[in-house]
Amino acid sequence: MPKCYRALGAMSGTSMDGIDLALLETDGRSVKTFGPTAAYPFAEADRALLREAVAAAKDLRERDARPGVLAEAETCVTQRHIEAINRFLADNALDASQIDVIGFHGQTVLHRPEWGLTVQIGRGEDLARALGIDVAHDMRAADMRAGGQGAPLVPVFHRALAEASGVATPALFVNIGGVANCTFVAPGVDPLACDTGPGNALLDDLMLARKGVPMDRDGACAAAGKVDAAALAKLMDHEYFKAPPPKSLDRNAFSAAPVAGLSTEDAAATLTAFTAASIAAHLAFLPAQPRVIVVCGGGARNPTLLQALRQRAGCDVRRAEDFGWSAEAVEAQAFAFLAVRSVKQLPLTFPGTTGVAVPTCGGLLAWAG
Repeated sequence: MPKCYRALGAMSGTSMDGIDLALLETDGRSVKTFGPTAAYPFAEADRALLREAVAAAKDLRERDARPGVLAEAETCVTQRHIEAINRFLADNALDASQIDVIGFHGQTVLHRPEWGLTVQIGRGEDLARALGIDVAHDMRAADMRAGGQGAPLVPVFHRALAEASGVATPALFVNIGGVANCTFVAPGVDPLACDTGPGNALLDDLMLARKGVPMDRDGACAAAGKVDAAALAKLMDHEYFKAPPPKSLDRNAFSAAPVAGLSTEDAAATLTAFTAASIAAHLAFLPAQPRVIVVCGGGARNPTLLQALRQRAGCDVRRAEDFGWSAEAVEAQAFAFLAVRSVKQLPLTFPGTTGVAVPTCGGLLAWAG
């Protein structure tokens, strides 16, 4: 029987709201048991620092360069992960010796596949030394060196979830974080995946700029507004939506300029509709209509967004919780799963998920000892 590992996944996504942690027992092919999950929000000062780092990263051309605020932000990301993991272990009466490996994503500050460049800050080696646990990290670089897009990485885990759960297939998993991505899963085939466009990023940025809050909680602001059809058409008039998968993009690939003159409520409604419409637009690229769309990530908490997607999808749209999963923990669980695949040298990416020529392994290993 293949060896199972107890793996802890750590994810801080492009929404920059905090650190999600999730424990799994897995052999890297299927999930044996789901363990506890937790979310530890960043302090506002940390979020402000990360926003500065994302702004500064736009000028990067070397993935290991950390000029100015990027070095400070990398230290912050590393330290906050150490603190969060120590707290998680204490909260769940776990000892470091009970964890075989940590899957550490780091904080993406730049993703420009057209340049062959993706940058995640956070030092896996420091994490391993501080926690006394082996760490799998830097999971995107090998795919990009092999000619892939470096994203999305989660599809192989979506496939494992579908195989284990009895979800009606073909199915589409949609993860809505700062960027939204989807994975098409059907029996007997490797997953097909891509980033679909803006997830929560434009809406979060709007709410921060206009209301001083980090998000449109429960979609309340959007629900109070009306979609501006002309502005939505301008947002959807983007070359990215015409390209078939696989493909990926940066958090800041789109501009909210078309909603600049709208009220906050109407702008929020229009940006919410934009996220839903950009997801639905990718259904045309799939080999078959999905029987169900399973929504994960922070966007699954937004009922206004889910309703907008239902209106456009033409199929059942359900939250991950409907299948007994945690919508917010799926990405952290995925990085636990990917850590074990990294240890076992199993592929993380596939031609249909990142455009890489052949299934490709990835993940650097930082040893605690």
